[in-house]
Amino acid sequence: MTKKKALAPKMPTPKIPSEEQANPVQEPSQHPVVEETLYEAVASICSVLVVGLFILTFLGQNFVIPSGSMEKTLLVGDHLVVDRITLAPPTKWMPLVHYREPKHGDIIVFIKPVPDLDADGKPQYLFLVKRLVGEPGDHIHLHNGIVSINGVAQAQPHALPTTFENHDDFLDEFPTEPPPVERGATEAWAVDFPTHVENGDLVVPAGKFFMMGDNRHNSLDSRYWGFVPRENIVGGRSSTTGRSSRLRISTSRPGLATRLGGWAMWRCTSSATRAGSGRCTWCSDRLSVVSCQ
Repeated sequence: MTKKKALAPKMPTPKIPSEEQANPVQEPSQHPVVEETLYEAVASICSVLVVGLFILTFLGQNFVIPSGSMEKTLLVGDHLVVDRITLAPPTKWMPLVHYREPKHGDIIVFIKPVPDLDADGKPQYLFLVKRLVGEPGDHIHLHNGIVSINGVAQAQPHALPTTFENHDDFLDEFPTEPPPVERGATEAWAVDFPTHVENGDLVVPAGKFFMMGDNRHNSLDSRYWGFVPRENIVGGRSSTTGRSSRLRISTSRPGLATRLGGWAMWRCTSSATRAGSGRCTWCSDRLSVVSCQ
């Protein structure tokens, strides 16, 4: 019988992919990018302006320094953000906010208790920035420019030093001499001054504070016009930008007003950028001038 030969199994022929299969064409995305309309950009900016106005009115305020009585702590041209919450009188409707009374060494923005005359002869009350030296009940005197509170000499690394060349009896030995009206002291303070001096010390009355500039020989402060009432205090320094801020490192925790104000400025700038203007001139223009005198 004839034997049949075994047939070898057929191997599948490999298919070569076509050029279209090797490089498939990606289809466009089914979710097109939606751009912000001009109306939405304007609405976003307006909402930020409302929030910024609330912050600058009730929580914080931005001041610019025009003079040098606080050198070298604050220099001319520095921008000072003032926290208007922490030093405000406590209120029951905001129990979660941390309030405190002003204390020694605080840099305070306040309304000058005596008016100055403008160019038209009309009285105006200026914003001033000084360092708080005396609290209610303190006994204060200066000797060779060094402040003593309740008989204890205070460290004052922030104050410009008194030397033999710049020593002034009225400024550096206060209150041994009465305030000189011819040098800028007010007449009312010159009259009231002796009633607050006891045993060579100036006694700060209740509800009042004694303020001085760090540039002690170039500062029209409480030595010239008297005490600052508690209700005249606007707020305390929260942060500083400018030349003086680059001379030191701040270790204080930013206040609520600073954090909210920074958010508002960032939000306003980003909204203005999307709208094509690049920046928000409203925020940058809302600067008040606080005089150091």
